[in-house]
Amino acid sequence: MDASPSYAHLGVLTDHTGIFEHALFDEPRLEHGYCVDDVARALIVVAREPQQTIALARLSAIYLRFLESAVRPDGLTHNRMSADGTWSDQPAMGDWWGRLLWALGTMAAQGGDPWTRARAMRSFRLAARERSTSLRTLAFAALGAAEIVGVRPDDHIARGLLLDFVTAMPVLTDEVWLWPERRLTYGNASIPEALIAAGHALHDADATAQGLRMLEFLLSLETSNGRFSVTGTGGRGLGETEPVFDQQPIELAALADACARAYAVTGDPAWLPPIELAWSWFTGLNDGGAVMFDEQTGAGFDGLERDGRNENRGAESTLAALSTFQQARRHSEPARP
Repeated sequence: MDASPSYAHLGVLTDHTGIFEHALFDEPRLEHGYCVDDVARALIVVAREPQQTIALARLSAIYLRFLESAVRPDGLTHNRMSADGTWSDQPAMGDWWGRLLWALGTMAAQGGDPWTRARAMRSFRLAARERSTSLRTLAFAALGAAEIVGVRPDDHIARGLLLDFVTAMPVLTDEVWLWPERRLTYGNASIPEALIAAGHALHDADATAQGLRMLEFLLSLETSNGRFSVTGTGGRGLGETEPVFDQQPIELAALADACARAYAVTGDPAWLPPIELAWSWFTGLNDGGAVMFDEQTGAGFDGLERDGRNENRGAESTLAALSTFQQARRHSEPARP
């Protein structure tokens, strides 16, 4: 996997304002507008691409400008914008706030030029004035904070956010259900990834170890017959081992990210095969035997259903596929020590 994926569909979904949230087949649904959640995901994917182009730089500029405009001076954040460019919601503290911080932290650490990094850092500092009471939302934010601490170890705002996340994470003592929630829901692997990242950044060995154990537990639940059988939209609880639908591509992207993080922190090559397995889900090794990625355009299909795939190719699914491709390419066999 040496070549970059196609970003053609990402370009189709994006206009001068942002990335449209939904698509009807491969055409963006303009009437549904944009959301910070997906623009943040898009900025992370574009920032991570090692083979930068003029087209990707243009997309990055659009996404960063959108996220900057979403943040109020008090740190509260809009999520939804209509197609005419006006915000259609009241600023609040949902998952989008955490994803925005994740994207801004990634750009502040990895952005291509000092001015872009400074802009991302300014908006990160504004949004980080607030705190969410949701563990998952804090996990998303912590992933951005960990990126900043990776290049600015003494940044007190980013470190404070990591400390708050670690403090919010309960100590898990039930070895049968090694998870902080009663049921798995969505974006599950981002929680242990954030704990691994926070523990590593803060030199907190206990936090890192708990994150690794949680990720091992999640992999044991979501692997079946040599393939990933991820939690569907209805969630998954103790004893629920049969395949569940609809399965969302975001789950595979989160698993690939988390295993890549575990490998980066531990150096243990045992974390590499699940990254390849996550990408294999997109190429047909899944509970439906359906290909979930269009190689020609870089589009991801919107979900694996009991009777096949959802043929729509919206932003979240496309970005999940591209993100998983990036991780699989980065951690492919030739790159292993």
